[in-house]
Amino acid sequence: MAETLTLTPQMGTVFAILAFAVYLFVFEVVRVDVAAILIMLALGLSNIVPTEYLFDGFASNAVISIIAVMVLGAGLDRTGLMSRLAIYILRLGGSSEKRVVPIVSGTVAVISSFMQNVGAAALFLPVVSRISTRTGIALSRLLMPMGFCAILGGTLTMVGSSPLILLNDLIINANKTLPDTVAPLQTFHLFSVTPVGIALVLAGVGYFMVLGKLVLPSVRGTTAEPGVTSRYLEQIYGIQGDIYEAAVLLESPLIGKTVAEVESLENAPYVVGVFDGKDMRVEPPGPFQIPAGAMMAFMGSEGQVREFCRGNNLKLNKGLEVFMEALSPSRAGIAEIVIPPGSTMIGNTIVDIRLRRRLGASLLAIYRGEEALRTDLRQQILRAGDTLIVHTRWPDLQELSEDRNFVVVTDFPRQELVREHKVKEAIGFFVLALCLILFTPLPVSVCLMTGAIGMIVSGVLTIDEGYRAVSWQTVFLLASLIPLGMAMETTGSAAWIAQQTISVLGGVPHWVMLASVALLTTAFTLVMSNVGATVLLVPIAINLAIGVGANPAVFALTVALATSNSFLIPTHQVNALIMGPAGYRVLDFLRAGGVMTLLFLIVIVAMLSLVY
Repeated sequence: MAETLTLTPQMGTVFAILAFAVYLFVFEVVRVDVAAILIMLALGLSNIVPTEYLFDGFASNAVISIIAVMVLGAGLDRTGLMSRLAIYILRLGGSSEKRVVPIVSGTVAVISSFMQNVGAAALFLPVVSRISTRTGIALSRLLMPMGFCAILGGTLTMVGSSPLILLNDLIINANKTLPDTVAPLQTFHLFSVTPVGIALVLAGVGYFMVLGKLVLPSVRGTTAEPGVTSRYLEQIYGIQGDIYEAAVLLESPLIGKTVAEVESLENAPYVVGVFDGKDMRVEPPGPFQIPAGAMMAFMGSEGQVREFCRGNNLKLNKGLEVFMEALSPSRAGIAEIVIPPGSTMIGNTIVDIRLRRRLGASLLAIYRGEEALRTDLRQQILRAGDTLIVHTRWPDLQELSEDRNFVVVTDFPRQELVREHKVKEAIGFFVLALCLILFTPLPVSVCLMTGAIGMIVSGVLTIDEGYRAVSWQTVFLLASLIPLGMAMETTGSAAWIAQQTISVLGGVPHWVMLASVALLTTAFTLVMSNVGATVLLVPIAINLAIGVGANPAVFALTVALATSNSFLIPTHQVNALIMGPAGYRVLDFLRAGGVMTLLFLIVIVAMLSLVY
């Protein structure tokens, strides 16, 4: 950058919008996708980005690729391949933690290389839960290695994470504004990043194999058997007791009260069933009124239930008679359900989502961060990463597991919904998509969408299931932030920031500059979305490399890779997903993630310097 750039009014406007963006992302004033749309509109209203180009992001190669990757991942899961994989891992790893951890972590890393890492982690939550149940290994010993490697697996291919999918589009945009003295940057192929990704995954697996006993909690998160209130539920969530049934006598004050009113009484147990002589209602809705002579099923400690029956004129049976079949462990039980990032349930209360009426579940507790909430549950506003502890029927839970707004962690008896007879078609179209990427000049989006639509046409997925497989929050986030990258390039804002950085750092070696870019990206990713950090920093990194005579494409790749360095605090979507089920605390992430963050930076700088 021989020419000295001066700050222009256009740059000032971009920086003001940029500051607004950082504010929205850091303080979570609105959801990240809404924030991205506001930023896009600000760029259009200020005419920084011409309105005819403002919505080009929605038709970009990156956005179409992400949609296709999500559909492909859903198709592979629909065939039951994940369940087969769990059985295979159990057979291969046995009950030894030293064997299970690398097998689970390595497998999820490979799967994460071809689908969104939060999707891979969500798919593997029930798998790891099943392994924990059958081996007795605490869930907290398995989920963090699995989650970290799901994030690391996103660095194995150029379609493994949103930043890497977006990178080539950003490079193409950057080529339009490069000085004539600089050769156009080459885009990256599917496996261009694989050597770096393999080194990162091996480093992550090796880290937990060597230091896992020191950095992972060992007593939290032992999975509960379905249908049984175990010591696990009592330790983590404060839930204790079993199921009892009692008859509502004629003088009972509960007659005419709703289920919600009964559960709001002092020291009331949970109401998990009502039989009025004709209809059996398991997980009855809150507004349902208790009739005289009804049989009620309660969940709680024996002392609590006896005292409640004594105070409300109920006759407690010695054992389950009416509800023996309906509430047997094979038909109903306790389950853990995580609210994933992007769920439409976020921001709603339990009353708003009508948990009993709509989902057929009784809420027992909400596990949030490091706290188990057991009071005023109906008014709690749901957040990403919340773990709902519910009592429900397994058919209702199975239906719920198909909803992308929830992730069911508990292993439970399932009815056959998978399309095992479509395994060949699913694998065939997945391989077709990869072959098109590798052996044809077609854009990645066309190749991946060919595989995705093949899944639908061949019956692996229905079109409605395909739509449900897409995280539209991610789509709008990515498409709406692409204009910000354009603005950084076309107004010269990125070049100006790079010029100021070079003037401060002086003549440091290229690897030091590369490490600085990786460290800066890591810091940005901890406080804002990885897509936002990529859009913001790639143009700056490219101009920085040009200014010091380094390879701009490598600096851009550094940014896209370093957005995966999200282990220090549970702000990454994957970390938020695993925090509740494993009972992790922020301190656990600081302890385990601190070393992983440093290890990531060392490996990425060393491998990029070596490979490129």
